[in-house]
Amino acid sequence: MADRKAHHIVFANEKGGTGKSTTAVHVAVALAYQGHKVGVIDLDPRQRTIYRYLENRKATMERMNIEIPQPFFEVFQGDNVDQLQQLSEQMSHGVDFMLYDTPGRDDEFARYVATQANTLVTPMNDSFVDFDLIGQVDPETFKVSKLSFYAELIWEARKTRAKADGQSVDWVVLRNRTQHVEAHNMQRVISALTELSQRVGFRVIPGLGERVIFRELFPAGLTMLDKKHLGRLATSHIAARQELRELIKHLALPQPEGGQPAFGKPQLVA
Repeated sequence: MADRKAHHIVFANEKGGTGKSTTAVHVAVALAYQGHKVGVIDLDPRQRTIYRYLENRKATMERMNIEIPQPFFEVFQGDNVDQLQQLSEQMSHGVDFMLYDTPGRDDEFARYVATQANTLVTPMNDSFVDFDLIGQVDPETFKVSKLSFYAELIWEARKTRAKADGQSVDWVVLRNRTQHVEAHNMQRVISALTELSQRVGFRVIPGLGERVIFRELFPAGLTMLDKKHLGRLATSHIAARQELRELIKHLALPQPEGGQPAFGKPQLVA
């Protein structure tokens, strides 16, 4: 990650089904709406979820003859870290933010970018199945008993990074795909996350709820920010937009000079 003028945001979780790509594309588009230049690298050359999402977005602009904020995007298809560094350097030049969407599995390139990030975002569901990625709990008390491998990996990487160049990695655990009904298990997960965050030093922030609209937007490549093209919004859609507002606010990303509010009016062409 040679170009440190760009802020590098990595979305990483070795478990699938956490809404990682959906969240990543909404954050990328939100930053583009702010007027920032945004680059996106998809590190999963097989599924290419975020790449396909942005490809669909480009096709929609051409089909509808509209112009809406669009990040630069590419999929990494190399087989070594040097090639990934080269692609990252090329795309980082002149952009404000670089986003990386990683596979939902153990992957050497995902591990590499996670240790090089400025902001590392780990989406997870309110489930001890997902929690097990970063920590283990006592089956009777639900108190954290030990760190898991992934948390130890990030912990060591952050210490090494701080010694090497004085840079810190802001690790954010995102409670994603949350249900809209309070449950006893949810409170146990939140309590365990709070305990572990104090030990390891990550931040816990609210993410996006489990809503059908997010799956329906994929074929057109649209996001909840493209309200001009979403038709009449239901109450649940308005709530989803508010969730996105809160997510962006709590990420607390740096704002390079010239940035604008993320929810401004899209610029359209005739």
